[in-house]
Amino acid sequence: MKPMELWQEGDWITAIAVVLLIIFLAIGGKIAVQKDPEFAGHPKGLYMLFFAEMWERFSYYGMRALLIFYLTKHWLFADDKANLIYGAYTSLVYITPVLGGYIADRYLGQRKAVLFGGLLLAIGHSLMAVEGTGGQSDATINVFWAALAFIIVGSGFLKANISVMVGQLYNLTDVRRDGAYTIFYMGINVGAALGTILVGYLGETIGWGYGFGLAGIGMLTGLIVFVLGKKALNGAGEAPRPLNKGLEYSLYGVGFAAVAVIWGLVRYQDVIQGLLVVSGVALLGYVLYESFKLPKEPRERMFAILFLISLNPLFWGLFEQAGGSMNLFTDRFVDRGAVPASLFQSINPIFIMIMAPIFAGLWVTLGRRGKEPSAPAKFGLALAQMGLANLVLVYGAEAYGVLAMTPVILVLAYYFFATTAELCLSPVGLSAMNRLAPKFLASLIMGAWFYMTAVGNFVAGKIGEATGGHDGEMSKQGLLDVYEMFGWISVGVAVVVLLLSPIVKRWMHLDTLGRDDELAGRTEMGGDRGQDAGMFPQGETAPNAPRQS
Repeated sequence: MKPMELWQEGDWITAIAVVLLIIFLAIGGKIAVQKDPEFAGHPKGLYMLFFAEMWERFSYYGMRALLIFYLTKHWLFADDKANLIYGAYTSLVYITPVLGGYIADRYLGQRKAVLFGGLLLAIGHSLMAVEGTGGQSDATINVFWAALAFIIVGSGFLKANISVMVGQLYNLTDVRRDGAYTIFYMGINVGAALGTILVGYLGETIGWGYGFGLAGIGMLTGLIVFVLGKKALNGAGEAPRPLNKGLEYSLYGVGFAAVAVIWGLVRYQDVIQGLLVVSGVALLGYVLYESFKLPKEPRERMFAILFLISLNPLFWGLFEQAGGSMNLFTDRFVDRGAVPASLFQSINPIFIMIMAPIFAGLWVTLGRRGKEPSAPAKFGLALAQMGLANLVLVYGAEAYGVLAMTPVILVLAYYFFATTAELCLSPVGLSAMNRLAPKFLASLIMGAWFYMTAVGNFVAGKIGEATGGHDGEMSKQGLLDVYEMFGWISVGVAVVVLLLSPIVKRWMHLDTLGRDDELAGRTEMGGDRGQDAGMFPQGETAPNAPRQS
């Protein structure tokens, strides 16, 4: 360990992260040992899920921050190929929850699905620490592919199901539900920020195995917390009906078989592209088929849903450059002092924690005045801000000179606008899917939302691939050119979306949307980061809640 007088910026940031982690663990320990079934007005089960999810996000985002560097510096993939692999990996992470959610809903229940997913994740993160000698000729690279496959399938079993369990701790009319998801989502962001800093620091300054090993320890810790906290769940997440051992073990076998399938897919990204195209066309055809059988108002709501969903690939294709090409740009072309490049991945979750309450308050304030933008208008604003993030980075970097190192303030500006864009789209989109979909199509529509998010992540890999140019090696000017082009495309699409938003808003038929109907799937909300802002655009109130005067 270096003497404190020799510490640099990255060392101090990491030390602060360690202190914050210790504080959170101390709070968790206090909650665990107390005999009272509630803490701060919420059941202890919420905090158990908070810490389990915190550790899972710690491991996932910590590994994600290092992945592009591991691909380029250890396995020696060219920049374009590394970005494509990164995009394929993140897209599959968003597709597998369809399998995990289905198995949990129909057979296993959420608790056993989360437990199994956590086990797969712990295996995957542990395998990531097996470095071998590096280079694509090293046979150990097959262990790396297996590690990705375990993480992808494990995320599928855990990602959505642990969020569902939060809602199961409360009655449908419990006024604490929204606050519970706010606390839970803070756990997501705390884990994302601390994991990125600590795993990234170890991986870049000491060795890949140490960073990925810490991610594995984090996941194992989360799994232990989840197992020990079973009593605090008060029966939440149990199987919908008695489950015999033969069927249960068969379902686990399906999970391991899925690992084998994903192991093949993640190695051959072109296959994923073909599957996304074919299944996407089939999904669109089925949704349209069901839509045209509906009466006028619900049919038009389905058209509004399809309009919003269609914007996902462009938005997430740009947003997810963060862990890929933007990570490489920060590493090679930014004047970042002694701060490891991977630590910059913590900026987004930190900004989320700061700004999500501000956005939530802003929407409420505007809603009371009748001035809150509609959901499609918010999507337009999100695309405009994402385009602005690109353009600010491009023109700022060019103003300082392409040959000069880019000032770190421009990276902060990029992530600031990307985060405000995320807060205008992600929580609003999830809410819109739940509010507008007919009950009998609610799960399908939510699946379609995440499916198009997966497509967006694959698009991110293709955009990142383009930054590699013709020879596969990223140049600063080449990246800026690609970012500028897509920045203007995003702004242009945003203008079109804003112009069309009044029409799409009319398709939503908000005036006749039943306030007293239970919103199918609403209890499952809380998935990933920042899902509290903008729940009820146009000044609507929650179901069964008193209207604002």
